[in-house]
Amino acid sequence: MNVLVAEDDYRVADIHCQYLEKFQDIHYIDRAANAYETLSKLKEGSFDLLLLDVYLPDELGINMIEAYKQENASLQIILITAATDMEMLKKAYLSGVIDYLIKPIALDRLAESIKKAVKNHQFIQSQGEFTQHLADQLFQFQQENMEKQEYPKGIDELTLKKVKGVLQKQSNGMTADQVGKDIGVSRTTARRYLEYLISVGEAKAELEYGIVGRPERKYVTE
Repeated sequence: MNVLVAEDDYRVADIHCQYLEKFQDIHYIDRAANAYETLSKLKEGSFDLLLLDVYLPDELGINMIEAYKQENASLQIILITAATDMEMLKKAYLSGVIDYLIKPIALDRLAESIKKAVKNHQFIQSQGEFTQHLADQLFQFQQENMEKQEYPKGIDELTLKKVKGVLQKQSNGMTADQVGKDIGVSRTTARRYLEYLISVGEAKAELEYGIVGRPERKYVTE
């Protein structure tokens, strides 16, 4: 990525630029000391990421975001500011900035923000179809941050994931005995989890008739 640092304090700008040089995904770094110099550089060059200070000498950086986006619709912006009032945060969010860093920023926090920008940049350049997993990553959906699901007694989340995992790999279905052997639990335990999946609509059972003996229940994912 090509990065532009908009910061009027040359010492802070130096720190940011020197730190950015450590990232192999960043190819070119330039700097601007005020809002309109930033606009001029965006008109002249091709930048993928802008580190934007809010309190610039000639204009609030946040008030220039629309103008910056007009020069480059795919430009990613990380806002860096000492402003902590909620209205500023709301305005930044609604303006489409990808991150908001409060001064003095920790460099490891900046690193996380840069990594996020790199992933976004890779997405912007990609083509073809996408999966729900990619959409979840892009829109920052985190399953682990959702309210923890409650399971009935005898159902452990980790074991349930294992059961679902082996079942999804077998399109022809599996018996409780086969599932149990695959994940290292008894047939009875495997069946309890399989029947639970049926109860929540994530699996179904089919009877398979062999040459001899009773028919077996084979479980398949819905």
